[in-house]
Amino acid sequence: MESTSGPPWIRCSRSIWARWSADCCGVPRSPVQAALDAFLKRLAQRASPATVDAYRRDIGGLIGYLETQDVYAWRELDVTLLRRYLAHERTRGMAPRTLARRRAALSRFADELVRRGELDHNPVQLTQAPRQPRHLPSPVDVDLLGRFLDTPHDGDPLEVRDQAMLELFYSCGLRLAELAALDLASLDERHVRVVGKGGKPRQVPLGQRAGQAIQTWLGFRSALAGEGETALFVAQHGGRLGHRSIQVRLADTARKRGLPEHLHPHRLRHSFASHLLESSQDLRAVQELLGHANLSTTQIYTRLDWQQLAEVYDQAHPRARRRPASSSDESSDNR
Repeated sequence: MESTSGPPWIRCSRSIWARWSADCCGVPRSPVQAALDAFLKRLAQRASPATVDAYRRDIGGLIGYLETQDVYAWRELDVTLLRRYLAHERTRGMAPRTLARRRAALSRFADELVRRGELDHNPVQLTQAPRQPRHLPSPVDVDLLGRFLDTPHDGDPLEVRDQAMLELFYSCGLRLAELAALDLASLDERHVRVVGKGGKPRQVPLGQRAGQAIQTWLGFRSALAGEGETALFVAQHGGRLGHRSIQVRLADTARKRGLPEHLHPHRLRHSFASHLLESSQDLRAVQELLGHANLSTTQIYTRLDWQQLAEVYDQAHPRARRRPASSSDESSDNR
């Protein structure tokens, strides 16, 4: 007999696990789970596996909570329940950014339930999104990053591969998923063809240092890659290198080379955008290179410290430069 002891989140986990186990044994899933399965199946036709898994987790969390409230039909979902659920997640320590993402996933799913006729309207739209703290990107100092990238390595094939990934992240401003998905056919001598968010393709110039690092890696790749493997970056087992492996390798390289800051793929993307914008002041070009759909997303990189702003103002504005006071000015002041 199943135990009902323990806090609600434990009972929730047991309930979800029991339902999944029953499904694996051939027992039909509940209508609640069936609606989620149908939604995820439709989503998988145009979204990445990582996106589908994220929606599965976010909506699955609501299903588990509803079961603790003895709610087993989507038609019973209302604004009051949703607000209680979101408040429950917040008290468990969920960050505002994560909570906002979860709310967005639930809203999209609720639209699907309306389309299926299981809800009359989308109750998620009547809830308020949590206030988001404004986190400015934190790029690595340009000189520090240059010294880090120029640090020699021992020539091991995996070190050569990691150097190529580092140069490509910084040279092209790629997202982690974009770099991991690169194939040999994605490259030519001067460009990288990338498929970004929403399946949107773009072409990014390939810097000279990144091109050299990739060519060096290609000389080792064939000894590691499995037969028929198309991925540009492969692991020791011969298959495509995974997201988590890339993150770990970059962090390990930073520690071994003595970089005094934590390094992750998105930090290199931030550095690419910030350093390029500081030099060019061309926000529209940086937007295209990053693959941002909206210019407002790129504008977070326009921050400059007050000292730099003051220097630019002093050098450029005709009324900014102070003139030495003349004797007539002084006598006038003394009157």
